[in-house]
Amino acid sequence: MTNGMTGRQADPYRDLDVIDSRGPRTNQAVIGTLALVAFLAGWEWLPALLALQLAVGLALGRRFCLPCLAYFELIQPRFGEGPIEDSRPPRFANLVGLVFLGGATLAFLLGVAPVGWTLTLIVAALALLAAATGLCAGCEVYKLTARLRGIAAKHVPRIDPGDVGLTSAGVVQFTHPLCADCIEWERRLEREGRSHVSIDVSRSPELARKYGIAVVPTVVEVSGDGTVLGRLAP
Repeated sequence: MTNGMTGRQADPYRDLDVIDSRGPRTNQAVIGTLALVAFLAGWEWLPALLALQLAVGLALGRRFCLPCLAYFELIQPRFGEGPIEDSRPPRFANLVGLVFLGGATLAFLLGVAPVGWTLTLIVAALALLAAATGLCAGCEVYKLTARLRGIAAKHVPRIDPGDVGLTSAGVVQFTHPLCADCIEWERRLEREGRSHVSIDVSRSPELARKYGIAVVPTVVEVSGDGTVLGRLAP
């Protein structure tokens, strides 16, 4: 899929279920740096401004997230598109950042500055860590809770073979055509010669809801009757 821009597979403003992974990291770099600057300069108003920016971006979309807009309009056209990933984990991470910065703002208003700066520094540390290394704590929390909400033995012990066209024991992969990790999993299963079926969640959202698919790729091993034997990803 292309949208008319050279080298861009996913339109950042239309393909909202996925995102160029460098976009969230740019946002994290900006939020983390400004949160640190707020602490060093003693600007109690800045965490409130950062919380407001996160809230506006979450409510109104990527066109209103200023760091994201800068990435998609200025950086990505020059350096190309990065790996495409599920957009839900970084969105959840932004929500966590909003909660912490909102808490910091409330603490400043109540005159409890040490609490406010502690919350601000937590955001700065986690955001800068994610920007520098790709290790996003909020994203990992989302994926962990996704395991609890998604396909697990105590939640969905079986996938109906008729739902996915399964004819024998093998692997079921819930995927998205623009997801880079999904493509890598497809190649891996092909290399290993494993029997598998792929379910595009963008074309079969009802199956994604039925089986609690909260993140792609979700890859599970099943028996011939659809019993879930194990989870391979995430």
